Amino acid sequence: MLLTLRLENFVIVDAAELDFGPGFTVLSGETGAGKSILVDALALATGARADAGVVREGCARADIGAEFRSDAALDAWLAERDLQGDPGSVWLRRLVDADGRSRALVNGHPATAALLREIGERLLDAHGQHASQSLLRADGQRLLLDGYAGLAQPARAVAEAFAAWRTLERELDAAERGGRELALERERLEWQAGELAQLRLQPGEWEALAAEQKRLAHAAALIEGAGGAADALDESDDALAARLARIVQRLRPLAAIDDALGEALALLESASIQVDEAASALRGYAGRVDLDPERLAEVEVRIGTIFSAARKFRLAPESLAAELARLEERLASLRAAQDVEALRARVGAARVAFEQLAGELSRARRRAAVRLASGVSAHLGTLGMAGGRLEIVCEPAAPAASGIDAIEFRVAAHPGATPRALAKVASGGELSRIGLAIAAVAAQANPVPTLVFDEADAGVGGAVADAVGALMRGLGDDRQVLCVTHLPQVAAKAHQHWRVTKESRDGRTVSRIEPLDRAARVEEIARMLGGAGITATTRKHAREMLAQA
Repeated sequence: MLLTLRLENFVIVDAAELDFGPGFTVLSGETGAGKSILVDALALATGARADAGVVREGCARADIGAEFRSDAALDAWLAERDLQGDPGSVWLRRLVDADGRSRALVNGHPATAALLREIGERLLDAHGQHASQSLLRADGQRLLLDGYAGLAQPARAVAEAFAAWRTLERELDAAERGGRELALERERLEWQAGELAQLRLQPGEWEALAAEQKRLAHAAALIEGAGGAADALDESDDALAARLARIVQRLRPLAAIDDALGEALALLESASIQVDEAASALRGYAGRVDLDPERLAEVEVRIGTIFSAARKFRLAPESLAAELARLEERLASLRAAQDVEALRARVGAARVAFEQLAGELSRARRRAAVRLASGVSAHLGTLGMAGGRLEIVCEPAAPAASGIDAIEFRVAAHPGATPRALAKVASGGELSRIGLAIAAVAAQANPVPTLVFDEADAGVGGAVADAVGALMRGLGDDRQVLCVTHLPQVAAKAHQHWRVTKESRDGRTVSRIEPLDRAARVEEIARMLGGAGITATTRKHAREMLAQA
């Protein structure tokens, strides 16, 4: 459930914080006041695409935040992704800069817009004012049916299987038409891979050889330098170790007289020990370094061989092992592609896999179509289409990424009428009512706790508007429903009512959002009934509507 929506510098809203409750909430106001801005803000908070146009003119950034109540499953899901916040709630935030760049946060943690969308799908289901238009499109009808039936994942699996099948078909076609070209490429790559394979180059070998060559080439200098340094520390006539020992011996009785010399004496004693250890380490190093001209010659020959191959292939020496792996991978692909019979078998297996998944999806769609059509038809009578009914036809179609079905919504607007395609028979008002009926039925199957309707009741009025309000209030009995509306019949049925107004402040237009008490609701519904000229009659009518609700 949506708990709080915070807006700052968003379109014509300078700052607002709205606290929402359960049940059915409406937002009303005059045209252009910014009612749909709140719906747009929710869309951004749940991952919609952002652009600079949402930033209030003259401001550097828009800030949109939405707090939702979460459940244990969502809390666990967030914790798995290190996005956890306070148990039982989740904060989604979107920052949009004036240059169009945006950032997303979940409980204060950086996130992607895609992740916001994934979370938003668990929390909110929005029906826009143009949603009914998608009912006129075949793809819109199919997506609506899949969404109602919870078939989004099986539909994606079918699309992936179709893509895999088609990719293999293209490879088979290329193998059958371009066998000669593939053979030439295979011959060239086999020669290159053979050249590199002869090197038997191991990962990291080039770096190890370079380090060893450097050490062997300078072995004499290293031995001489380390031995000379050791002698200077403890073997020469003026060795540092002996000089330090004399200094320590001189200071020790003095430190017994004055404790202030104790720190300096301790440091010198430590230095004396470290000089002895350094001398020992240098002698040990000099003893380990080998003067091995034969090994140096071997290393230099190996380096020359590798460098020659790198020059031939125009690559860095350290990249040769990766290049061999790439060539072998491509060769394996070419060998498989040239094995036409094996490729035909893979195409057949991919087609069978697609047909199996598509068949399962088709059967699930047909079962869901019956349930959805029956539920919608039951609602149409209460929405002013008595005797009207919806049929959802699933007919066989050529294989495609969407499956093997052609989905068509057909409606009979009157008793006895033959159902026909929506685009041919439904008026704008009828489309709105059918869309609302579908949303109501889908909501019963969808566990999303918040439903948002942005003027989805457009094109209806009178008794039908009253029925729409009753339908939304009924949906609000077991979940949160937010609705932007111009209809007083719908507004009167709400549990909570917010009004959006527009005013001029310091030469700029500002949108103001406020919750309404009983008296203010009467005034607002009276305005919705009678326009600017509110009379005692419209107020009386408004009070009656609220009392009946």
